[in-house]
Amino acid sequence: MGYTTIYNTGYEVIFVSFSVIIAAQIIKFFSHWIVKHIADFRMFTTTGGMPSSHAAGVMALSTSVGLIRGFSSIEFAIALGYAFIVMYDAAGVRRAAGKQAACLNKIIMDVYKQELKEAGGKLKELLGHTPLQVFVGALFGIVYAYYIHCILLPS
Repeated sequence: MGYTTIYNTGYEVIFVSFSVIIAAQIIKFFSHWIVKHIADFRMFTTTGGMPSSHAAGVMALSTSVGLIRGFSSIEFAIALGYAFIVMYDAAGVRRAAGKQAACLNKIIMDVYKQELKEAGGKLKELLGHTPLQVFVGALFGIVYAYYIHCILLPS
């Protein structure tokens, strides 16, 4: 299956959606490596961080659908609605859960004077995203989808 067989099809939408998530995770890995000087391979699979791969994925999906089916289509409206729900969840609900995990970890350490391993292990604190991380991820997804559809695939 060559480039011409995926152009303007659902395969393009799937390819763009999943490949932008991989690209965002790679960006997270290298930015963590540059800033912290540590090659942490968990960055490829972790949630949270800059840019939001969730936001990049759903906005790339929405943009691809809009470019293929039209920005006034029902399909685009559905994809965009889905994207807003995912991005709201990433910056709202999951971020709040991460803050709660940080508080619980501190309570266990300070109040109960226990090691986190004795209490069942440290809760994951980096679950969600800041609004800036979601915005950058969304922008990355839009630009990525446009690049694939309008520049890379037609040539």
